[in-house]
Amino acid sequence: MTSARQARRGTRGGRDSRPVRGRRPDSARSAMSPSKRKARRTILRRRLVAIAIVLAIISLGAVLLFTPLIGVSDVKVTGINRIDREDVVELAEIPMRRSLLRVDTDAAERAVASLPQVESVSVSRSLPSTVRIDITERTSVAYFAAYDGTRLVDRMGVPFHRVSKPPKKLPELRVDTVATDDPATRAATAVLTGIPDQLAGRVAMVTAPSPVSVELRLRGGKVIQWGDAQQIERKSRVLAALLTRPGRVYDVSSPELPTVSD
Repeated sequence: MTSARQARRGTRGGRDSRPVRGRRPDSARSAMSPSKRKARRTILRRRLVAIAIVLAIISLGAVLLFTPLIGVSDVKVTGINRIDREDVVELAEIPMRRSLLRVDTDAAERAVASLPQVESVSVSRSLPSTVRIDITERTSVAYFAAYDGTRLVDRMGVPFHRVSKPPKKLPELRVDTVATDDPATRAATAVLTGIPDQLAGRVAMVTAPSPVSVELRLRGGKVIQWGDAQQIERKSRVLAALLTRPGRVYDVSSPELPTVSD
């Protein structure tokens, strides 16, 4: 009886019973190689640095975008001759003291390009506080008599500037309708810009009843029947030889069969 009780007591919790499973000792649980601890610290340090960099970038962006630290203080306009600077600045609508990074350069370019004298325009930012507006003005190749006075026309046939009197060094353009999409206008301006400068300087008037009937009237009275705007270089060479002959009308509309007549 006594031995049976002792056996049961030992089974319930005596020291000679089965081993009790428990947690690992702290020394075993904390056993980690120095290389692993160093790797964990490195990862943590990198994460903290990355977070700091992101916060710094956000803060810097906010400062640059929403404070006058790099606010616009000057608008520089280049390349203008016939255009008033005030007209350019007014159209561009560059807000002074606003952050340079918030200036809408595309909108400014579109606005300035609406000026008829402008052939091309580029708007850019120049740190720390300048907006540059670089303009290429249209170059006149002729003038014509418009309903509101004398106007200049460029190589593309664009009427772009009114003048008080006809320029002495430019030829007069006579077509039914001066416009960039008018075939006769484009043919006449193509001939004017394609012939040698020495010949172009002698032209007093260019007429074009149609795109295939361009005619040049030289200072002094000679008439050049040019025809269409094709083979400009070849016609120029043929004409140079023809002009050494006496005559008044020089026809190079067919450069294979040029003629001279009185």
